[in-house]
Amino acid sequence: MAGAGFDPLGEVVDGSELRVVSSLDSQGHCVLSNLAEVVERVLSFLPIKPLLTAACVCRLWRNCALRKLKARQRIVWISSTEDTGKDLPSSPHPLFHVVKRELEHIYVLPHIFIYVTDSLILQTDGNDQVSKRGKKKPLCETAAAFEKILPKECEILGLTALGIVATPMGSSSNRPLELEHGEAGFGLIIPKMNGVKVQTFHFIKDPKSRCFDESKLQEAGLKNNPDLRVVLIFGYNTWRQGDTRFLTQVLGPLNEKNIIIAGGQVEYLAPFSPQMKAKGSTYTGAGGLTFSGPRIQAASVLLDVNVDKVETADSVIQRLKAANIPEENSIGLMFACNGRGGQHYYKDNVEADLFRKHFPSIPLFGFFGNGEIGCDRVVGASFTLRECCDNRDELLHGYCTVMTIIHFGK
Repeated sequence: MAGAGFDPLGEVVDGSELRVVSSLDSQGHCVLSNLAEVVERVLSFLPIKPLLTAACVCRLWRNCALRKLKARQRIVWISSTEDTGKDLPSSPHPLFHVVKRELEHIYVLPHIFIYVTDSLILQTDGNDQVSKRGKKKPLCETAAAFEKILPKECEILGLTALGIVATPMGSSSNRPLELEHGEAGFGLIIPKMNGVKVQTFHFIKDPKSRCFDESKLQEAGLKNNPDLRVVLIFGYNTWRQGDTRFLTQVLGPLNEKNIIIAGGQVEYLAPFSPQMKAKGSTYTGAGGLTFSGPRIQAASVLLDVNVDKVETADSVIQRLKAANIPEENSIGLMFACNGRGGQHYYKDNVEADLFRKHFPSIPLFGFFGNGEIGCDRVVGASFTLRECCDNRDELLHGYCTVMTIIHFGK
């Protein structure tokens, strides 16, 4: 999975080389026996936009295009590091300009788009916090810009955090970077996948009530869902005094031993509902994604505050490796405290480098936030609990890193 993620036939790209392999190609020749096979062969070279255009030509082309579209079911990732975004305009965020360019070349139809950008634009030149009204403007501009370039049917979840963890485009084996300073970001484009159901959810704190309505969890597929495998959850304004209670109430009913929970507390969640877009409104809430389906495998480990040496961090990530999650069609996620990173280990990029050491072909993404959400759970292929630490029931953390892998099947 590299950059846009696919070669012209929808196969995974390794580095900058295109691998187009079929049973006939391996024998040095290709035989196409009818017109439909010829059309499919030609259409397989088209990115998603021209493929959808070609589907309008006639019934044959439409059916061939739909078959190719259904075969493209892998997550696409796009990233903007300090190097790639250096010469790009800062408003909207440089990630937007990279995504806009790469959308012309992707081979999947976006179903859900989740992006994370750094919070550098929340700062003035003197590193002083600007007013709420001033800092919301560029963030809303970025969110609105993404809405314009993505399909109307695509759901968008946008986050802003203090720092970014991202794998540079080009190859899934590239060294993932912990970008604690400077402009950076990444986007994950999730298509519809057979055997996998991905949904967004969002809960806003009711200022008139001290209790969270748990019936909302069931409506969002977070309770009484036997197919639920992974929950990614992000709280915003939940670190403020009195608001942590809300996040705790949301997480409490989710704390089941047979699902993976991971995420963190972010600076900002882009408005994606009419209520959030109301002028002058400020909210406390939590949003995220759920992953359900028999094809999903996942595992998660916790690097707590006492893990402050390379050797001990390596031993924790070795346990994640021991979960035997397949590397093909998988992504890694890293949610770290803004107090970790280089200042914690007195060395840069420690945890991301250790992840790459043990998982050489899984791209890694995440952020540095105001608090971590996650569990230390290793789940087997049958999705039964295999191993967990003593603190498995504690989901809210500080000065920790949550490292997670999600596999979407072959």
